[in-house]
Amino acid sequence: MAWVFLVIASFGEIFGMMSINLFLRQKHIIRVIPIVLSFAGGFIFLSLAMRDIPLGTAYAIWTGLGAAGAVLIGILFFNESAGWKRIAFLLCIIAGAVGLKAIE
Repeated sequence: MAWVFLVIASFGEIFGMMSINLFLRQKHIIRVIPIVLSFAGGFIFLSLAMRDIPLGTAYAIWTGLGAAGAVLIGILFFNESAGWKRIAFLLCIIAGAVGLKAIE
């Protein structure tokens, strides 16, 4: 169950970053609420995951999945570039997360 919590925590980071991007495009105080809720939920689920997953592994995978997800959200919804170099380094992040799980 800890790995499910870690993936949910990563979604909290992804949606938090997306909410920041939306806030920067249209600065209304109401847009701060999704930022706070997303990151708070992410931290709660990260803490639940860390009950069974070592700190270094949990944090690395959480940030890796969050970063990879944020890049994909940027490409899919915010018209950010999807060049081959960007995709290659995105795959490096994912490979690192998988590698950390494999050596656990």
